[in-house]
Amino acid sequence: MIGYYVHHHGRGHLHRALALASAATEPVTGLSSMPRPAGWPGDWVQLPRDDDQESPRDVTAGGVLHWAPLDDPGVRGRCAALSAWLERAHPRLVVVDVSVETALLVRLHGVPVVSVVMPGRRTDAAHLMGYRASSALVAFSSEPAGRLVPGLPTDIADRVVSVGAVSRFRPVPERPRPAGHAGHVVVLDGNGGEALTGLDEESLRRLAPGWRWTAVGGTRRWVRDVEAVLRAADVVVTRAGQSGLADVAAHRVPAIVVPGERPFDEQRVTADLLRTGAWPAIVLPQFPHQGWPELLDRAARLDGQRWGSWCDGRAAERFAAVLAGVGSTEVWSA
Repeated sequence: MIGYYVHHHGRGHLHRALALASAATEPVTGLSSMPRPAGWPGDWVQLPRDDDQESPRDVTAGGVLHWAPLDDPGVRGRCAALSAWLERAHPRLVVVDVSVETALLVRLHGVPVVSVVMPGRRTDAAHLMGYRASSALVAFSSEPAGRLVPGLPTDIADRVVSVGAVSRFRPVPERPRPAGHAGHVVVLDGNGGEALTGLDEESLRRLAPGWRWTAVGGTRRWVRDVEAVLRAADVVVTRAGQSGLADVAAHRVPAIVVPGERPFDEQRVTADLLRTGAWPAIVLPQFPHQGWPELLDRAARLDGQRWGSWCDGRAAERFAAVLAGVGSTEVWSA
């Protein structure tokens, strides 16, 4: 049995955990501050929150860690709950997606850790310590670790296994577009930060009157079937978050990408990968308020099939294969 620690910020960590739990050949227990999600196939341990203090003190422990505020009941309860579960469950390993503190706590209990490596500038002491303490390192990207995390030391970069992006949706086959059809642009907002744009759909339609606009995600109207919306899109406007991009790539839709401000420049680094690669995406520094007819026409001409190697639908299987090879006496190398 393995454990999977799921960070509660955003939804990408949960989507990956659900994909792995479905692909794994052994039971997977979820560990998170989030409530048990619908469709989770195994046990779920809901942990206390560790971010409820109004004025947290010395959260980095003098620069050694990322989040360990002093005198926080949530931190104590969280660590105690994890320790109790480790003692009770005796997991073969624990996937940590993501938290340096959780990775170190698990490793201090003598349990192998598989850490997820996120994009961004993550060469600070805490990140490097967590990576080096892990038995295996996995990136949900098709890009090599040196591009995903600029400046990552070679001894760490060489151990990162890039398994590809994980989407909650199956990749679609090629979709021919009939000539002369009305263009449909979808604004896909994320749940992990500031809104992509504050414009409502009526205001968006005025940006490019010849296009049909649909805005979903974030604080916008709830849509039960996001898959159907993406399937009908000719262009998607989105942030550079891993989950949103994976879903766009799975639907093979050209994208206009506006990176948001995230810790460790996560989305800025991802945007650089898109900008310098052959991906079907136009990267912009901010959401523009003019020039949309030309911009959308240019994006629509990009070949969405080029997303194929970004998200091919087999990342969860590759991830499961990495986990199957991790034992208490070995360190997995790419």
